[in-house]
Amino acid sequence: MTFGEKVAQYYKSIPIPKNLPSGVEVLYPFEDRDVMDLVNLFCKQFYTGSHSRTFLIGINPGRFGGGATGIPFTDPIRLKEVLAIHNDMDKKAELSSKYIYDMIEAYGGATAFYNDCYFTSVSPIGFVKDGRNLNYYDIRELQESLEEYIVAELRKQIDFGAKPKAFSLGMGKNIAFLKKLNEKYQLFEAIDALPHPRWIMQYRLKRKDEFVGQYIKSIKG
Repeated sequence: MTFGEKVAQYYKSIPIPKNLPSGVEVLYPFEDRDVMDLVNLFCKQFYTGSHSRTFLIGINPGRFGGGATGIPFTDPIRLKEVLAIHNDMDKKAELSSKYIYDMIEAYGGATAFYNDCYFTSVSPIGFVKDGRNLNYYDIRELQESLEEYIVAELRKQIDFGAKPKAFSLGMGKNIAFLKKLNEKYQLFEAIDALPHPRWIMQYRLKRKDEFVGQYIKSIKG
């Protein structure tokens, strides 16, 4: 199987975690046939070959990005305008997706980038509470209840073909949690941190090109 076939097969069968805290709901777009058609097309087009890739690990999908399209860090706008994959979704922008695809353009374009890299998240599905995005670490009870689920889902994806060194997208709580998991479960040989795309776009926009360069230099080693 190609890397893309493994990814597409995985996304067809991602389980929903059980025993979530009260009021926490999941973002689970994969039950939608149209979403899975987009995921399959994306995987076939960009995850060619069977070679290993560098894992870039975010927090969890948000409502306007991967939580809508099923493709991490990819909102409906970037899906259509950058990847040329037509979709009928509301064209709502996600800040993280805007940064990521600016970085991908600087990297050499989507074909070159996805030939080298694979996006995922600590949790492959997103969470909402009271209609707002929720990070897995925002509620301690949620984080603790997800540990076994997170490890199991990361291991499934590592089996696609992961390079020994991965990157956390997030230099605070995300990398701290990933390093703790890695020490306990030996998922990767090393996990380094890169600034989170949303943090860059919200608080360091004037330095965006500098961070794009940091991403590319780190990934290419």
